[in-house]
Amino acid sequence: MSMTIDIITVVPELLEGPFSHSILKRARNKGLLSVKTHNLRKWAINKHAQVDDYPYGGGAGMVLMCEPLANAIEELQQEKKFDEIIYMTPDGHRFDQQTANQLSLKGNLLIICGHYKGIDERIRQRFVTMEISIGDYVLSGGELAAAVVVDTIGRLIPGVLSDETSALFDSFQDNLLAPPVYTRPASFRGDSVPEILLQGDPKKVEEWRYEQSLERTRTRRPDLLRGE
Repeated sequence: MSMTIDIITVVPELLEGPFSHSILKRARNKGLLSVKTHNLRKWAINKHAQVDDYPYGGGAGMVLMCEPLANAIEELQQEKKFDEIIYMTPDGHRFDQQTANQLSLKGNLLIICGHYKGIDERIRQRFVTMEISIGDYVLSGGELAAAVVVDTIGRLIPGVLSDETSALFDSFQDNLLAPPVYTRPASFRGDSVPEILLQGDPKKVEEWRYEQSLERTRTRRPDLLRGE
């Protein structure tokens, strides 16, 4: 299985680093994930590379215009059919592990990065199928949020992680936080690794990890257990 993710942005330079290292680089090198950034200014309305204008009704800030975005989306749609067209926006659906799991099963995604005061509402109504927020705060643009979404999705694609079971034990899978983890040495400045992890009994280790996950979730994120 492979996935392609196209990203429309006015500052593609912000996305060069996140996709060129570590796990996402490995995914791209294996041919499991293709990430392409598209500079919206390619579809600018004039020789000044204009893609934004003042909002109707007045107020501070600029709004990304309909025409460049519509032309960009429609041109990319001629190349492939997108399973979702996602707009990164503070008022979107709160991104979580379950959403990442669902998106990781898709084939082609298109992500629109908002900038300035956002995009013209008519683009949202006409083209966008999913709106995502990564938290209740405002970034300068949607690029960093898009990088978070791509990273979260990319590591879930089969074959990306060297240990196929690793992602199954991440925090927020099954609405639980991940348990504590330890590595060598077994004793560090008087603090020892829990004995159960050294005994070599997989069943007992699995039970211990579940209990630790449950307790950590009760203490730190009880809202997850309530399904909020």
